[in-house]
Amino acid sequence: MRLALLGCGTVGSEVVRLLHEQAADLAARIGAPLEIAGIAVRRLGRDRGDLPVDPTLFTTDALGLIKRDDVDVVVEVVGGIEPARGWLVEALRAGKSVVTANKALLAEDGAALHDAAAEGGGDLYYEASVAGAIPLLRPLRESLHGDRINRVTGIVNGTTNFILSAMDATGAGFAEALEEATELGYAEADPTADVEGFDAAAKAAILASLAFHTRVGAADVHREGITEVTAADVASAKAMGCTIKLLCIAARGADAAGRETVSVRVHPAMIPLGHPLASVGDAFNAVFVEAEAAGPLMFYGRGAGGAPTASAVLGDVVAVSRNRLAGVRSASESAYADLPVRPMGEALTRYHISLDVADRPGVLEAVAGVFARHDVSIATVRQGPAGGGAAGRGEDADLVIVTHVAPDAALAATVRELRGLDIVRSVASVLRVEGGL
Repeated sequence: MRLALLGCGTVGSEVVRLLHEQAADLAARIGAPLEIAGIAVRRLGRDRGDLPVDPTLFTTDALGLIKRDDVDVVVEVVGGIEPARGWLVEALRAGKSVVTANKALLAEDGAALHDAAAEGGGDLYYEASVAGAIPLLRPLRESLHGDRINRVTGIVNGTTNFILSAMDATGAGFAEALEEATELGYAEADPTADVEGFDAAAKAAILASLAFHTRVGAADVHREGITEVTAADVASAKAMGCTIKLLCIAARGADAAGRETVSVRVHPAMIPLGHPLASVGDAFNAVFVEAEAAGPLMFYGRGAGGAPTASAVLGDVVAVSRNRLAGVRSASESAYADLPVRPMGEALTRYHISLDVADRPGVLEAVAGVFARHDVSIATVRQGPAGGGAAGRGEDADLVIVTHVAPDAALAATVRELRGLDIVRSVASVLRVEGGL
């Protein structure tokens, strides 16, 4: 089996290394040896250390490499939308099998890739696009096809999980925790894609598409990052027996008209310490799947890094190579359900709201009236002096409210009205609460 490798950075180099080190085992598992036909790179002269590969295999002509008749499988680890989309569509239409780790492309235009695979008759595998080495997408795509998945909740970005874990452990603010993540190599020089939730949103779209047999794109995902999470938020979560995580949540449910729909969102949320995801620390990933027959399932492991991602890539290479030798292809995309994606405003959630209010009689009654007008029920109220100081009446007080479940639009409208009250000095914090607290 002849492979065209597109990209030879952190992941691509690990793919080459593992292909060399495990050549005999991989050949035995597939039934034929794997050979690299060529490696497309941006710069030919770059120092790649002692990479075990013939230097003559490198080329800057990715499209020419893809079009070669002796290439069976195209492995793409370049990332980005273009030119990767054009390369992979070309390969798939030509009947070649494709293995990719490109979450951004799959979330942006996975439909084009699936359509091209159907047209050409090759396989499209992308286990490495979500949660690195964790076997997750193939269980959703194959193992659980006889079941009905109702909800997927996950921590799918290692950078943000490291930052939030550090804030929880040390009491540091966001900026300090981000600086530590950067120094340790967990955060990129430009961490925007991670801390603003773009990376997690792309993965959420892929998970929802597989779980609910519906094409879901990045534009369908409600996205919020962690840049507004403060040390005070983390301390408040601890006081409630919770921790804060950046969650991707994909759920199946009925809308107001009774139609079956899906909702897909990414945002920071408080979860109780007893939740299976609460103990996931450092840069690890974990995904919690709730299925009707199988019940709750947990997938956990390293979600990023060269070696873990390369492991997932090679797992896909073995699968598609076996299929080609057998003259078959895997099951095609399953999007038969074609469920509508309901807007964030209709998603059911709970809010934790921290208010700085005037410390005088009637304040709690006025605040409660706002919640009642928006048909939002209050679960708990905690009141104390501003800043958590000694008891006794002062000018200001802290009011912490946790709601019962309500539509997000009603909760957001409640917060907007609270901001306009004369007795509310400021809305210090708003966080969603998930996980049955």
